[in-house]
Amino acid sequence: MSELRDAALVSKAWPFEEARRVLKRYAKQPPEKGFVLFETGYGPSGLPHIGTFGEVARTTMIQTAFEVISDIPTKLICFSDDLDGMRKVPGNVPNSEGLHEHLQKPLTSVPDPFGTHESFGHHNNAMLRRFLDTFGFKYEFYSAQEFYNSGRFDEVLKRAVDKYDDVMAVMLKSLREERRQTYSIFLPIHPETGRVLYVPMKKVCAETYTITFDDEDGKEWTLPVTGGNVKLQWKPDFGARWAALQVDFEMYGKDHSTNTPIYDSICRILGWRAPEHFTYELFLDAGGQKISKTSGNGISIDEWLTYASTESLAYFMYLKPKTAKRMHFDVIPKAMDEYHQQLRAYHGQDIKAQLNNPVWHIHGGDVPQSNMVVPFSMLLNLASVASAKNKEGLWGFIQRYAPEASPETHPDLDAAAGYALKYYEDFVEPEKTFRLPSDQERAALEELAAAFRDGDKALDVIARKNAQMGNEDALPAVDFGSDEFLQSIVFAVGKIHGFENLRDWFKALYEVLLGASQGPRFGGFAALYGVEETAALIDKALAGDLL
Repeated sequence: MSELRDAALVSKAWPFEEARRVLKRYAKQPPEKGFVLFETGYGPSGLPHIGTFGEVARTTMIQTAFEVISDIPTKLICFSDDLDGMRKVPGNVPNSEGLHEHLQKPLTSVPDPFGTHESFGHHNNAMLRRFLDTFGFKYEFYSAQEFYNSGRFDEVLKRAVDKYDDVMAVMLKSLREERRQTYSIFLPIHPETGRVLYVPMKKVCAETYTITFDDEDGKEWTLPVTGGNVKLQWKPDFGARWAALQVDFEMYGKDHSTNTPIYDSICRILGWRAPEHFTYELFLDAGGQKISKTSGNGISIDEWLTYASTESLAYFMYLKPKTAKRMHFDVIPKAMDEYHQQLRAYHGQDIKAQLNNPVWHIHGGDVPQSNMVVPFSMLLNLASVASAKNKEGLWGFIQRYAPEASPETHPDLDAAAGYALKYYEDFVEPEKTFRLPSDQERAALEELAAAFRDGDKALDVIARKNAQMGNEDALPAVDFGSDEFLQSIVFAVGKIHGFENLRDWFKALYEVLLGASQGPRFGGFAALYGVEETAALIDKALAGDLL
């Protein structure tokens, strides 16, 4: 443990860097509450999306890193702002027309359009919790509705009344002149309509802890700020929540970054030291637009898990959190393959490299072995040419390539085969476009097919390439069906047929044989699909049968 902690205290992995900042808060004395509190927030205005999950996953990575460098206990809470008024009807829910009459009501007072839960807010909370639970996150779920209505926020709300002028001064600096005239940090919930009201205050009384206001019809009301009668505007609510719960760390997206001084000031005014922050860049959809819960663009949680493993999603979340990333379906194969590349590397690394490896943070230090003997991208291309409609069809090729593998001994590979078939069917097959080869490419393909069928021809091709490159004595070890030997044949054919940039040669292979502009390491593909089968595939392409 000492070696691990020593390495963690100097690791450049971003979770450890953030964990060390949190630890500095308690360099002189431990927290009076007995633990360090990590928080993530969720606005259940729409179905949870991957960005929501990413916030919890990344916070968990920092929490785990903190537990390595400190003996102070930790707690993670996921706080849902489910008392927020529904400002617009989401476009990605059923029966949406029935929601318009409930605009401005708290999300926990809006009927569930799915018909499965007490309210729309309860439904979306359940969706989030269901997914977080599948990952085994250790968290406590907090609901704004429960906190306001149960009185657990009463003390901080009273403090907000006592410090009303100070909190208002912070807020008014950030508002345009016309907004200042009507702004209040308090949003009353109308006793009759149940709607969250954005109305000016006529009086905020520190003696009775009440607010007085006129509703939209001009009727005057006086309500206590306690007991769920009032909620805070979203910016003051951030700071008040930190103060009420004594939060030590919270991360959020770049769109919140300009508000950080506001949140921090209000937190301090209400009696708590501002927490440590981590601002991450936003996830973008295929068109470069920010992913939104209400519009439903980008990839949903369930969609990612239709095509790839949960670990690949966590891997994607780990990478460069301060860099904006496109989050569309085309990122999935790369995430799957890179995750397993890192798994394979991990067990041969020293402790410094292990702590910098994403898989340490994905698995909390308990890192499994990878049994993906065939990369995901290769499975996609195998699905393309093998006309396999189920996993059993792919396993016929896999077991010829790796006889020791089976669905029972290699469950990750078995799952990946299923993902690959679904991904190929939905995204690869509709985009496949084959072409005929040019004269140069045709000659090279003919020689490649001949070399795949005849070992002597293969050695002759390699010898001619070596002579061309002035390296006449160098011949590879002959293991005719191996990835390396087959790749050397492909490389040699490209060279002797005048492809100055071999990327043009490989691109031709992919476009003519696979109907795509990019693909796998071709020698590995031929070893998996079969040497004779690959030669036959070339024959079909040359005859125009793939068009």
